Amino acid sequence: MYFQHIYDKSLAQASYFIGCQKAGVAAVIDPKRDVDTYLEIAKQNNMKITHILETHIHADFLAGSRELAVLTGAEMYLSAEGGPDWKYEFPHVGIKDGDVLKVGNLKLEVVHTPGHTPESISFLLTDTPASDEPVMLFTGDFVFVGDVGRPDLLEKAAGIKGTQDAGAKQMYQSINKFDALPEYIQVWPGHGAGSACGKALGAVPSTTVGYEKIRNWAFQHKNDEAGFVKYLLEDQPEPPKYFAMMKKLNKVDRPLLTAVPKLKKLDYTELSSALAKGTKLIDARDKTEFSKGFIPGSINIQGNNSFATWAGWFLTYEEPFILLVDESQLDDLTRKLMRIGLDNIQGYVHSTKIWEENGGSLEKVNQITIEEFKALQLEKDVQVVDLRGVAEYNAGHIKGADNVFVGTLVNNLDKISKDKKVLIHCQGGDRAAIAYSLLVRNGYKNVLNYSPGMNEWVSQNNPIE
Repeated sequence: MYFQHIYDKSLAQASYFIGCQKAGVAAVIDPKRDVDTYLEIAKQNNMKITHILETHIHADFLAGSRELAVLTGAEMYLSAEGGPDWKYEFPHVGIKDGDVLKVGNLKLEVVHTPGHTPESISFLLTDTPASDEPVMLFTGDFVFVGDVGRPDLLEKAAGIKGTQDAGAKQMYQSINKFDALPEYIQVWPGHGAGSACGKALGAVPSTTVGYEKIRNWAFQHKNDEAGFVKYLLEDQPEPPKYFAMMKKLNKVDRPLLTAVPKLKKLDYTELSSALAKGTKLIDARDKTEFSKGFIPGSINIQGNNSFATWAGWFLTYEEPFILLVDESQLDDLTRKLMRIGLDNIQGYVHSTKIWEENGGSLEKVNQITIEEFKALQLEKDVQVVDLRGVAEYNAGHIKGADNVFVGTLVNNLDKISKDKKVLIHCQGGDRAAIAYSLLVRNGYKNVLNYSPGMNEWVSQNNPIE
């Protein structure tokens, strides 16, 4: 058996390449959209990809199953569980609980594990030349390292009312099914730490059934369904805005993108014309560089592992946008965007010099220190805005701070004063940089950024509520 774990740090998303070396055939589970990765693995190992599998209709990334199928001729094997509302709307082979797929000498048994979503399935792998006993379980968003998949996304992100409680109860039943498996089976989940598909995912890539039964909170609620449901649903992080679109695009027929796009480099005339029309300019530089000088109206979303997630909060799927990005990062950020279906990139510029050299002036971020923050707090007509998530805010915040989560900031501008001095902060500065650029873009001239945020505030033993 050949096995390779492919991990996208930007979305904390795992996919898997599993091959039978004797037969020269392979399967890919939950492929990302830039599928050249799997084609290269197959080429290097003289294998043909014949099977493409998905554990469920994903919400957090745009699956590359259809792109990979077009390029390889492989068949797509997708869940037929969950009822009529959870059917894929393009040609595929439907699979259900108990079905067995053969990939050369490898056997993959389908296990229906609903909870995260009604159609969720897992794949139990047996390497038949080695043993008749199963060796691996690919769980998708069912069981993670230290956590289980959240059942509230359909309701909170996709707006399907009444699904989170039913999903939580289904998850409880699926956990009991998992609990009955042999303890030695390796567990390979669909996500790791940093994913918004759970609230406490571990950072190691895999685990075992036995270890999860010891350490995973979900297995500490035997004969306590109500306690399990309560804990599972409380304090889940805000689901990114783009999740609803992913649910749709992963289910319906859609345009395919079988190669990473090559972006057009824009000249000043093209840039200024686009900005005049209201086209968004996403400045992917580090927040420190952005603060020293930025093109008016640009939005600072740093080109790090969180880039796609934040882009999905502030860009729509209909509007064109432009990137300000160093050319060394161009391929990486283009891949990150295509993985969530943000393909409408009008072009890029590589620095702010294009603006300055044509007579444009840059704006700077109004940064303040902790001492200045404390002094300003004592003044009248000052508003402190904590940009973190609700659960973070409830766990401890600066006295008197209003909570406006950065992801929903643009829809909550009525909660931000244009008359008072507005002091913004988050945990460590990244979200505050986004918020500062959004507020300035929306006409605010009274914003001061306390970038070190709660990290510095708590480290100096300042009081929190």
